[in-house]
Amino acid sequence: MPQRPGGLSRRGFLKSAAAAGAATIVPSHVLGGRGRTAPSDTITAGLIGCGGQGGEDLRTYVEAAGTKYKVLAACDVDARRLYGVKKKFGPQADLYADWRRVIERRDIDVVSIATPPHWHALMCIAAAQAGKDILCEKPMTRFIAEGRAVVKAVKRYGRVFQIGTGGRFGAYNSPLSRSIHKIMRSGLLTKCPGVWIKKGGFPVQRYCGKVNLQPQPIPEHLNWDMYCGPSPLRPYHPHRFGWSHRYYWDYEGGGLADFAQHYMDPFQWIYGKDDTSPVEIEAVAPPQHPEACGVWAWVELTYADGMTLVLDGDKWGPRYDRKKARHVRETDLDEEARKKLKALPDPEPLLKFPEAVKTRKNSGGHVEAAHRAVTIAHLANIAIRTGRKI
Repeated sequence: MPQRPGGLSRRGFLKSAAAAGAATIVPSHVLGGRGRTAPSDTITAGLIGCGGQGGEDLRTYVEAAGTKYKVLAACDVDARRLYGVKKKFGPQADLYADWRRVIERRDIDVVSIATPPHWHALMCIAAAQAGKDILCEKPMTRFIAEGRAVVKAVKRYGRVFQIGTGGRFGAYNSPLSRSIHKIMRSGLLTKCPGVWIKKGGFPVQRYCGKVNLQPQPIPEHLNWDMYCGPSPLRPYHPHRFGWSHRYYWDYEGGGLADFAQHYMDPFQWIYGKDDTSPVEIEAVAPPQHPEACGVWAWVELTYADGMTLVLDGDKWGPRYDRKKARHVRETDLDEEARKKLKALPDPEPLLKFPEAVKTRKNSGGHVEAAHRAVTIAHLANIAIRTGRKI
């Protein structure tokens, strides 16, 4: 009988192959048998930022969608915040002081970013380049140009992105919202008479920064240089760290930046504005401090099609009284346009994050929508800070 290389006969080769096949039968827990979840159906995750929101997006957009996840790595600039990670997410989680160590892990599918916004853009771009899908807390970025760079990176590297707010999922469940969305996306409405007013819901006065802060010793457990990162390296003060980072322009943008993405997310979907931004912005506010966020009264933003969006702080200064709120409705269309509208398909359901990861399609709160939503907040803050119409 002819011999195979290495002195193995054909019969011996077949016996060895059969034995090898028997030895490599895949156990049921790997394939996800009855009552078991296959590893491929469990999202492996890395946490960047372990404060109050650390891991919350995994619960909201992964676990609540019926998908399991396992945290393999976590990092934070404050060593104290890492103490409870293993108890909260399991002993398998490796702990780091540098977020880049999480990004470079090849066994991680998704990074969940819950740092202050001044770090979001660099982290999202690096995650996309490293082949990770992304959960990112709101607001998405600190500046408009950063947001556009994140959009380009996510699209270039074919990643799935979900922002940490889900108002549009609720909007989709409303028949009225779906009707408006259909009208706005149809292209049949040449001039939009809609006026959408968000009155209140912004902690205008509470989210004001402090001026003339006196430098304090940097705590040993805190890497202050890494915390400041791409923002100006200011002397340490505890009010610039933790929850109150929101009150300073270096890191966020006051109550408007912190809350606007929650409100703009459903607005944008309802009125079909995920691919555009306002062209005229006017604000009423006192002169602003260069570092500390201050109060404001209201901001009126107008789109090229005539749609008006109003953010009324309802806490300080004069109330907004220029226009009354008004929905877009089918009667805004002529008879011929209404016939065409009825022939169009209804809006497609919004994909939840795990389904988007599996299908490689856009998640409901995808990167372009998130960028356009936070751009509204940035434009509003630019008008507030410059004190003029833009």
